[in-house]
Amino acid sequence: MLNDPASTDQLRIWPLIKVPAMITLAVTILRLVGELEHWSTPFFAPQSALVGITWLAPLFGIYFAVRLVRAGRFPLSTGRALGFAILGALVAVVGITVSSRIPAANFHQFLWRVWGISALAALVTLPAWRDLFRVQLAYAYAARIPVAIIMFFAIRGNWGTHYDIAPTNVEFLNYFTKYLWIGFFAQLVFWVGFTMVSGMLSGTVAAAIMRWAGRAPEPDKVTQSV
Repeated sequence: MLNDPASTDQLRIWPLIKVPAMITLAVTILRLVGELEHWSTPFFAPQSALVGITWLAPLFGIYFAVRLVRAGRFPLSTGRALGFAILGALVAVVGITVSSRIPAANFHQFLWRVWGISALAALVTLPAWRDLFRVQLAYAYAARIPVAIIMFFAIRGNWGTHYDIAPTNVEFLNYFTKYLWIGFFAQLVFWVGFTMVSGMLSGTVAAAIMRWAGRAPEPDKVTQSV
């Protein structure tokens, strides 16, 4: 594919994630405005809403994978890529499920567990497809840094949105410690991990389907990446 940002030997990440990052930011702002203005509850309720960026992670994982495959940057082994992507998802699901059933000394200790599991799950997917991993990592931070910034002001100002909601039975010293616990680390560790794991899984599945359907370059014509 001519002029594809992924087609050169030096993978250019920003051109790949620029549009998805802008779309994600637009959805983030839409969600914030909808909550502040008390728009339709099913779509903008503070507790749970249909409008949000969580569901974009697997969709853009597919998008990134298709772009990489069409540019000839295919994983070295489809089976190996799928295996590590699935393993990462299992680490996340099983790890968090088991952790939630083990009593924690307090809410903060539970958060440390969840953050650690999320980071580990993302790291497990690294051997799957390094090009996609790099793109997903960049997109994850591009998506979650704006949310972390919004949460700082939401928590400081008690906006009453899902950006500043915390468990009612947990006490924090001040708004800044509350932000660190439920905003900063949650967004830049847990949600980055989620974005990467879900995107790596959907992306490797999409790449495998393209290979099996004959819509990917032949192995001797691709720039393979471990």
